[in-house]
Amino acid sequence: MRKIVASAFVSLDGVMQAPGGPEEDPTGGFRHGGWATTLWDGEIEAAMEELFSAPLDLLLGRRTYDIFAAHWPYVETDPAKSSFDKLNSDIAEILNRITKYVATHSPDTLAWRNTEWLGEDVVARLGELKREDGPMLLVQGSSVLIQELLASDLIDEVRLLIYPLLLGRGKRLFGEGTKPAGLRLTHSATLPNGVLIARYERAGEIKTGSFALATPTEAELERRKNLR
Repeated sequence: MRKIVASAFVSLDGVMQAPGGPEEDPTGGFRHGGWATTLWDGEIEAAMEELFSAPLDLLLGRRTYDIFAAHWPYVETDPAKSSFDKLNSDIAEILNRITKYVATHSPDTLAWRNTEWLGEDVVARLGELKREDGPMLLVQGSSVLIQELLASDLIDEVRLLIYPLLLGRGKRLFGEGTKPAGLRLTHSATLPNGVLIARYERAGEIKTGSFALATPTEAELERRKNLR
């Protein structure tokens, strides 16, 4: 069985849109593109290196695929060149090599090598992929695809870098269609720059309880009646 892991940079109020630059995704009038770049440090770099060094294939929505395909195949991988950066080069080599599964209505325009179309029924195809043996299926960005995966209860693990920012508006990680589920924190770290790194795995159904008095008061009964 393969796991679907959703990884995202998010603000404290849950926005995941355009962390990497102003031109990454300005749709909807989003004006804070590039919000994740100014807090980048060695520890975040190490976290990303760890993420991409694990065996993986990518699951991408069309918009994120286009962002990646316009960037990673063109990253310098020659150490002799002045623009060479080892982390970016290592990630580029990985992303160029692995399989990229893409949700799109225009499969004929998927030009990046080792790219496969998820087909008309994305949920059914991902169910098939999960039942296979192979590396984890990593969703990076791809806010629209993530909503479909959350609504279909297909995500096994969530890995977040949570930034000490309130962005107010923008595309959010958890939308209205998210299926309720319990999660278990499996790893966390607080960085000096205020960024929180957190990993969550599925932990079954949500369990509920109550802090109410065993015998509700007349005032409480009246309050409940007025809620209807």
